[in-house]
Amino acid sequence: MPASILEEVNHLLGAVSTRRTSTRLSCPSCGSAHVAQVLGDNGGISFVCTACGHSWS
Repeated sequence: MPASILEEVNHLLGAVSTRRTSTRLSCPSCGSAHVAQVLGDNGGISFVCTACGHSWS
Protein backbone atom coordinates (compact mmCIF):
# COMPACT_ATOMS: atom_id res chain seq x y z
CA MET A 1 0.00 0.00 0.00
CA PRO A 2 1.44 3.40 -0.95
CA ALA A 3 2.26 5.86 1.81
CA SER A 4 0.32 8.65 0.11
CA ILE A 5 -2.18 9.31 -2.63
CA LEU A 6 0.53 11.15 -4.61
CA GLU A 7 2.67 8.01 -4.63
CA GLU A 8 -0.23 6.02 -6.03
CA VAL A 9 -1.02 8.65 -8.68
CA ASN A 10 2.63 8.76 -9.80
CA HIS A 11 2.68 4.96 -10.02
CA LEU A 12 -0.48 4.89 -12.15
CA LEU A 13 0.73 7.69 -14.44
CA GLY A 14 3.98 5.81 -15.01
CA ALA A 15 2.06 2.69 -16.04
CA VAL A 16 -0.14 4.64 -18.47
CA SER A 17 2.86 6.38 -20.01
CA THR A 18 4.64 3.05 -20.56
CA ARG A 19 1.58 1.46 -22.12
CA ARG A 20 0.96 4.36 -24.53
CA THR A 21 4.57 4.42 -25.67
CA SER A 22 4.74 0.70 -26.34
CA THR A 23 1.57 0.53 -28.46
CA ARG A 24 1.91 3.69 -30.55
CA LEU A 25 1.83 3.13 -34.32
CA SER A 26 3.20 5.34 -37.02
CA CYS A 27 2.61 5.35 -40.76
CA PRO A 28 5.40 3.61 -42.67
CA SER A 29 4.84 6.00 -45.57
CA CYS A 30 4.81 9.46 -43.94
CA GLY A 31 5.69 8.74 -40.29
CA SER A 32 2.49 10.30 -38.91
CA ALA A 33 1.07 8.99 -35.63
CA HIS A 34 -2.49 9.58 -36.91
CA VAL A 35 -3.29 5.92 -37.55
CA ALA A 36 -6.68 4.22 -37.38
CA GLN A 37 -7.26 0.50 -36.96
CA VAL A 38 -9.87 -0.90 -39.36
CA LEU A 39 -11.43 -4.28 -40.05
CA GLY A 40 -10.25 -5.73 -43.36
CA ASP A 41 -12.38 -7.43 -46.02
CA ASN A 42 -11.42 -10.94 -44.90
CA GLY A 43 -11.88 -10.20 -41.19
CA GLY A 44 -8.24 -9.30 -40.59
CA ILE A 45 -6.96 -6.12 -39.01
CA SER A 46 -5.63 -3.33 -41.21
CA PHE A 47 -4.40 0.18 -40.52
CA VAL A 48 -4.93 3.44 -42.37
CA CYS A 49 -3.08 6.71 -41.94
CA THR A 50 -5.57 9.55 -41.59
CA ALA A 51 -2.87 12.06 -42.61
CA CYS A 52 -1.84 10.63 -46.00
CA GLY A 53 -4.34 7.82 -46.69
CA HIS A 54 -1.75 5.02 -46.84
CA SER A 55 -3.16 1.64 -45.71
CA TRP A 56 -1.38 -1.54 -44.61
CA SER A 57 -1.93 -4.72 -42.64
